[in-house]
Amino acid sequence: MLFTRQDIDRLDRIKRLNIINSITGIKPANLIGTQLDNQTNLAIFSSLVHLGSHPPLLGFVTRPPGDVPRHTLENILATGHYTINHVPVSHVEQAHQTSAKYDREQSEFEICGFDSEYINDFPAPFVAEACVQIGMKLSQIIPIELNQTRLVVGQIELIRLPADLISEEGYIDLTSANTAGISGLNSYYQLSHQNTFPYARPKPPKQSS
Repeated sequence: MLFTRQDIDRLDRIKRLNIINSITGIKPANLIGTQLDNQTNLAIFSSLVHLGSHPPLLGFVTRPPGDVPRHTLENILATGHYTINHVPVSHVEQAHQTSAKYDREQSEFEICGFDSEYINDFPAPFVAEACVQIGMKLSQIIPIELNQTRLVVGQIELIRLPADLISEEGYIDLTSANTAGISGLNSYYQLSHQNTFPYARPKPPKQSS
């Protein structure tokens, strides 16, 4: 099956949305925790990307505030801090439910069955059930003009995870962490480690026989 750009534009809106959201393959499933005026908020995101290691930068994409409230972005703009928490495979149904449009006065932590916790006086709540927890400080927000989304860029201020998940080289065992992945908007996967290879360097071309 071949889709041209014109074919894509002519697709039913929901089908187009699902195809384009799935086309990148498995994406990380993360819960972003925020707090404003003692009111906690939790929402699932699948757009988290690594932007650099020194300084340690992560980014995620969100739509701007407008007719539809964007509590996560609004809280980050107000406080400058947020947390990123890996979704455990055992909690994918609860994590997915955080995507529902709850009122600001309702906490997705409580409604969706997650416990909030605070680490080292960090000003945003972490998900206690998450094996990998990351504390973030807002760095900048980059507008993407073509579709009016925003790339939220933050610096890592804190990481907490079990010591036995980190190899001597610093790789994190996501299989043992039971971290879930997402395809599209609502299909969840369990990750399975396949192999680890050394740093790739150029090799001489194979000699033909």
